[in-house]
Amino acid sequence: MAGLARISVQTADFDPGAEAEALSAGRTDAGALVTFTGLCRADDGLTGLELECFVPMAEAEITRQVAEAEGRWPLLGVRIIHRHGPLRPGERIVFVATLSSHRRAAFEAAEFLMDYLKTAAPFWKKEHAPGGPRWVAAKAEDDAAAARWTTPRE
Repeated sequence: MAGLARISVQTADFDPGAEAEALSAGRTDAGALVTFTGLCRADDGLTGLELECFVPMAEAEITRQVAEAEGRWPLLGVRIIHRHGPLRPGERIVFVATLSSHRRAAFEAAEFLMDYLKTAAPFWKKEHAPGGPRWVAAKAEDDAAAARWTTPRE
């Protein structure tokens, strides 16, 4: 399936509906398309985020995780977009779409990929707020969510 996965690390915004349609268009073998779009929140007075990365490394690492997902679930397609650079509350940050013959595979693969993007993808996040900018540390609940994928699948 490696040729069917599309991964983009970019500064530009994206259209989730158009991306989902492009992934599933003309597919009669697919029974499930699961999408997730992550948005920048305005928690605790947050005025913006800044996501930093080295694009070739981020794309390579995400590609490795997609290969892992392909080994775990029967996927027909994957689309991942992750933005970097400055973002404002309400803007889209990340898009994950998985296409499969069955819903369970599509849901689980999308969760697996989002847990990876949230905890281990090589992005560094700085929040901007009235008190000044601060780098964001990993959260225990995100690490716990990702840890469930380290045990063998039934």
